[in-house]
Amino acid sequence: MQDIAVPDYPAQSDRELVERTAAGDREAFAALYRRHQGAVYRFARLMTGSTPAAEDVVQEVFLILMKDAAKYDAARAALTTYLFGVTRRVTRRRLLRERRLVAVDLGRGVARWGVTPDVGEALERTDALQQLRHAILSLPSRYREVVILCDLEGVTYDTAAGLIGCALGTIRSRLHRARQMLATKLRRSDGRHSVKPVVMRCAI
Repeated sequence: MQDIAVPDYPAQSDRELVERTAAGDREAFAALYRRHQGAVYRFARLMTGSTPAAEDVVQEVFLILMKDAAKYDAARAALTTYLFGVTRRVTRRRLLRERRLVAVDLGRGVARWGVTPDVGEALERTDALQQLRHAILSLPSRYREVVILCDLEGVTYDTAAGLIGCALGTIRSRLHRARQMLATKLRRSDGRHSVKPVVMRCAI
């Protein structure tokens, strides 16, 4: 009996998987979802402050990807950049429609602090993480999105400028202002905590 070749999806590039998705390959689409849904979810959750809203955004974003897979041009942007752009549009549209920030739901979030044998330290970090999430969510959306993109997801300033549709200098000034605002908010809530991009990137 001849062996049937099974595609090695983990070894394939995003571009190849998108092409297969456009051709109707459901397994390729599932591989893309597994690969990128975490980043989309984190962005959406920090923008909305709501786990259910973020889950809805993730579903909508990937439905858009499935529908428009044939239109994706890898030469114009990496898939991650494309997905952040779609997530930003979907999230902003949702917030505008509701005309208010949805209730903060921190209970079911995914923390990435890592495992520590020191329970006291873990509790302290959890508290700091919640304060950071609250502080990010309280920022105006134009500041919130640059913090999430540049400090949490590691998107370059150039890429963020393209996603948001503004000048590079605007990204730099918004990010600088956002960091100042976050530092002030966190000092008010707990003088022990301060904001550093490298800490935020590994924290949330």
